Amino acid sequence: MDIITPFQFSLVYNAFSFTLAAMGAATAFLWLSRTQVAPAYRTAVTISGLVTAIAAYHYLRIFESWNAAYVLKDGVLAATGFAFNDAYRYVDWLLTVPLLLIELVLVMRLSPEQTSSKTFRLGFAAALMIVLGYPGEIAADIPTRALWGTLSSIPFVYIVWELFRGLGASIEQQPVAARDLVRRARLLTFASWGFYPIVYMAPYAGLTGATATTVIQLGYTIADLVAKAGVGVLIFMISMRKSQVEAHGATVHAE
Repeated sequence: MDIITPFQFSLVYNAFSFTLAAMGAATAFLWLSRTQVAPAYRTAVTISGLVTAIAAYHYLRIFESWNAAYVLKDGVLAATGFAFNDAYRYVDWLLTVPLLLIELVLVMRLSPEQTSSKTFRLGFAAALMIVLGYPGEIAADIPTRALWGTLSSIPFVYIVWELFRGLGASIEQQPVAARDLVRRARLLTFASWGFYPIVYMAPYAGLTGATATTVIQLGYTIADLVAKAGVGVLIFMISMRKSQVEAHGATVHAE
């Protein structure tokens, strides 16, 4: 196990602690606020809260594992013999990444056929991307990491194409008042997801040992915050905006 400095340990420790609290707060907000949106959008908001709830649980386990992996002795951090378990992160992604795409599709309220088709294809591609990326994450050498990273990028490219090409026309069908928010949610999803492969490639930049460990853990944590809590709040805002537009339209129609 790489021996890190007290500063690096504290930096990652505090990042995990903050993210755990943020995911928990986002879960409470989304689930308590779901009744404020129209019934048609409550599933999307509920799934957003489920994503952050799953993430909060796994960040608790990640936090505990990180804390158990090192001990401070005479001002120097030493390994305890309990290896830091980064597999929690991939288990989390395997559950939450498909749900992140599903919540985005659901909030757009497409036809039942489009919703079923897109959620299945995007969910499957997301799960495949995570499964293919894990062997490279735990690999000890760069060539193996590069091989699995390349394989993982294939479903990633498909997801990006689907977000911008496949859902592009659907965005134009959204209410004008909500259209910009939907675009922002799509862009934020892409931006945060684009950060993951950059972090994944940190060892390619010559980062090794404790420095690589610190950069990777901080990078993944920042991306998780944006992709889950940040996008979740946007999903709620879109749901609220569309609920208001549809309620106003129904009132005008009734008059």
